[in-house]
Amino acid sequence: MESTTNLQDLYKLFEILPKFIVDIIKKKCDLAKVDEIIIDFGRNIEIREEKKTHKLEHVATMEDINSVVGKLAMFSSDNRAGLDRTLHRISAIRNRQDVVIGLTIRVGRAIYGSATVIQDLLGTDQSILLLGPPGSGKTTKLRESARLLADKGKRVIIVDTSNEIAGEGDIPHPGIGDARRMQVKNVDMQHQVMIEAVENHMPEVIIIDEIGTEAEAKAARTIAERGVQLIATAHGQTLNNLIKNPTLSDLIGGIETATLGDEEAKRRGTQKTILERAAKPTFDIVIEIKDRANLHCYKDVASQIDFMLRSKPVSPEIRIIKEDGSLAVELEEILPIEDTDVVDNSNAVKFFIFSINRANFELALDSLGLAGAIVNRPEDADVIVTTKSSLKRSSAIEKYGKAHDIPIHTVKSSTFPQLSKFLRFFFRIGGSSETEEAEDIVFSAIKKYKKTSIPIELPVANSFVRRFQHQLIFAQGFVSQSVGKEPNRRVKIYGKKEL
Repeated sequence: MESTTNLQDLYKLFEILPKFIVDIIKKKCDLAKVDEIIIDFGRNIEIREEKKTHKLEHVATMEDINSVVGKLAMFSSDNRAGLDRTLHRISAIRNRQDVVIGLTIRVGRAIYGSATVIQDLLGTDQSILLLGPPGSGKTTKLRESARLLADKGKRVIIVDTSNEIAGEGDIPHPGIGDARRMQVKNVDMQHQVMIEAVENHMPEVIIIDEIGTEAEAKAARTIAERGVQLIATAHGQTLNNLIKNPTLSDLIGGIETATLGDEEAKRRGTQKTILERAAKPTFDIVIEIKDRANLHCYKDVASQIDFMLRSKPVSPEIRIIKEDGSLAVELEEILPIEDTDVVDNSNAVKFFIFSINRANFELALDSLGLAGAIVNRPEDADVIVTTKSSLKRSSAIEKYGKAHDIPIHTVKSSTFPQLSKFLRFFFRIGGSSETEEAEDIVFSAIKKYKKTSIPIELPVANSFVRRFQHQLIFAQGFVSQSVGKEPNRRVKIYGKKEL
């Protein structure tokens, strides 16, 4: 049931909407599930709920748009506006003459209890970074975290760049409790306000939504070094995203290249040039929000990053909110080294891929545990891989392969199944391998899930096959987890991730 505060806020939004839209919302929609209202000039107005969209017969006119815009105070430099002491956000689309011709009206709600899943972590005084796709509930958890910490007597300050955490207006929304809020005049000034908050207001905790620039990452490090707890979100969906993002990698310690001596490289079984963590991570805990009910928690970020850079298995803590609202916590299976460790790259087959999806090729190599590496120059390659259609269009790559005696292999397409099939053939794994059977099972399950939206458990499988299935499911845009105990452990497909 929608809370009284949220209902009051929703009725404040109704005051700026055309009456016919409000009437339809009240008649056809569950008020607790209305997410967005889309008004684009010359198009049918849409009302979006959690899993369905109501497309109105009414085609939006400029009069409809102007009636809403005229009731707003102003749009900020990022084309966003809000309603005083509410969490609603109205975003504008403008034409080349700077006239507003479209509106995205997002319904904001304070969801009390949304941070229960991480409440024990908030009390550790460790800095926490939340990652996840849009709509996964990152900002909602930040707001609730601010309230919980402030209610415990902590001095909490929110750096609220877009007013999404504490709402529009000078008086913050009650959803943040006793936490204080600092507004940011311009998005480019967020890093300055972060430092100002520490220097001027003596906080014990700082809450920040969307760290996205190098300056903001440096400001976060400065804050953490002064002993202030940080609770923040960042651009990216996984811990691995941060490792590969040079702008934000400082949040998890920064990544640098190191050159090993011959003996050390031989001892480690790696190339002489390797990647290492440069410093202590700004954040002690990183949480990947897979969806609103499923989180992967990395508690010791420093060691987890080191493991990932050395291609060793990591084990995030999986936190799941059950249908009855209770919390289930379990450790993700730690796979044996022989199933997950990367084979010595100095002995790996070097592939140069041409018109091939790199992410799919890497995923196929990794999921099959093969000794392969992708190189960026054809002259460094042992093998060139491309699609049949691309080879026909490009005689240059064929001539290069023949001139330098580098074999060229073709695949039908750049999809994961096709690349996986090619690699099994190339490394002579065999046509009836367990991975082929695992593929068939996954694709059949996904097809069934698309029809029913009911979570599906796959047959019992060993750790190698489960890992392969998890990666394949993720590549297809779905979420999965391992359930049950050995020897009956199996993979469960239970949702679709936001892409």
